[in-house]
Amino acid sequence: MTGFRVGDLLVAGVAISDGVFDGTVVLLLDADEAGTVGVVLNRLSPVELGTALPVWADLVSPPQALFDGGPVSQQGAVCLAETWADDDEPPGWRRVFGRVGLLNLDTPVEIADGAYRNLRIFAGYAGWDAGQLENELTFDMWHVVPALPADPFDPDPETLWRRVLRRQGGEVGLYSTWTTAVEFN
Repeated sequence: MTGFRVGDLLVAGVAISDGVFDGTVVLLLDADEAGTVGVVLNRLSPVELGTALPVWADLVSPPQALFDGGPVSQQGAVCLAETWADDDEPPGWRRVFGRVGLLNLDTPVEIADGAYRNLRIFAGYAGWDAGQLENELTFDMWHVVPALPADPFDPDPETLWRRVLRRQGGEVGLYSTWTTAVEFN
């Protein structure tokens, strides 16, 4: 595998207009010879978190909502949590990068309450079979950029795509001004 690693962001290129991934920022959670898995960081789910997982609703970071993590397994949930300190390793938590990791939602809420600086829950995930993401990268469908620890918990997900592109500078940064209405370009 070349070009990306766990903890990187995939920022949708302007050529993606499939209605699924256009304008998305995906955090890569797992990558091996079988494929790649991530979650879309900047899409809210139409399902209320309080309806889907009521015991977790008060623990998540603003906006206190369920996020749409991607088109795969929409009935399942993925939880990202940020620990308070670099050396923390709470029960049910597995590091992805830095202090950001995956929290097993079977972990008792009482254990999770107060144990994390940030917490966010995603319905579903994004997945690529072996070689599929590498192929998409050759067609410039994605920009691979390093994630900042705050990205998975950004309080303004609707502007995340533009802000992540802008901070890259150069040619990639110019895409932050892209409009989907070509007549306005």
